[in-house]
Amino acid sequence: MDATEGITALGEEVFAIDTLMAGYPGITSSYLIRTERPCVVEVGTAGSAEVLRDRMAALGIGADDLATIVVTHIHLDHAGGVGDIARMFPRAEIVVHERGARHLADPERLMRSARMVWGDRLDVLFGEMSPSDADRIRTVGTTGEVDLGAGRRLVAHYSPGHAKHHVGLVDSATGDLYAGDALGVYNPYTGDVRPATPPPDFDFGAARRSLDLFGDIGARRLMFSHFGAVEEVEGTLERAREELHAWVEEVRRARASTGDLDHAVGMVRDAVLKRYRPLPEEAPAEAAQVMDVLSGVEGNTSGIWHWLDRLEAEQEAAQGAPGSPSSRSR
Repeated sequence: MDATEGITALGEEVFAIDTLMAGYPGITSSYLIRTERPCVVEVGTAGSAEVLRDRMAALGIGADDLATIVVTHIHLDHAGGVGDIARMFPRAEIVVHERGARHLADPERLMRSARMVWGDRLDVLFGEMSPSDADRIRTVGTTGEVDLGAGRRLVAHYSPGHAKHHVGLVDSATGDLYAGDALGVYNPYTGDVRPATPPPDFDFGAARRSLDLFGDIGARRLMFSHFGAVEEVEGTLERAREELHAWVEEVRRARASTGDLDHAVGMVRDAVLKRYRPLPEEAPAEAAQVMDVLSGVEGNTSGIWHWLDRLEAEQEAAQGAPGSPSSRSR
């Protein structure tokens, strides 16, 4: 494999690196910011670690050069390779939201949960996350910063909704917003944006607030983890909002009609997939299939359904609380 393949220069020492998730192009982007203190945002899966190492080496980043590894959240397609990359680059600090740090240091629980969801597919899609040295992990909260050198920095913004441990990151020099999965999944072949609403953490209200936050930032570019850099910021943000609302409403409608999750998945599939353009012939079909597994109808519907379950439980609890109108009427 030519290590220079899968690298896109984006200007101002920013490079998008295709991590070849599961061996296929066009699924997960890492981003190298090659400044005085080089930083990589997102590392992809454990199975992608050697690809990322070799492609950073092709950009002049050796084992002792990388200063920081940052992940927007700890899902395995973003952070599964952190432990491996940290060993390959022993001087690099690891930056993650405070809610995700313990899972990087001790991924046993995370991997156990992932295996319950993915079964035998886990090894093919993700591989096994290795633990990271807790002493090298630095956390950010609602806000935080990563020093890129020469006054340049990444500013972290807590952005839950997709996950409770999600942050977006803004480059102070370029205005680039590393959006993780908070905006959903961008298809570079069609320009479509599809929401990413997986269980168990998806929260519609939090997701909307994060979208509003990203809109207020005034980014110059949107750096999608799936997949690539997008310069049409306002239109893409608006499409992300529209698609999020459309999916939630379709799941609500299907839930009211059937009450059965499996049946609802089929109903939502029929309703939402017609919103998106067909892939052109040059698009790799295998990559599209993997992307559909990561953020397809089944996962998105399950996540929204799970959120609606929580919402109903909270409403029932509130109605039954002492002093509530319903409790006084009993």
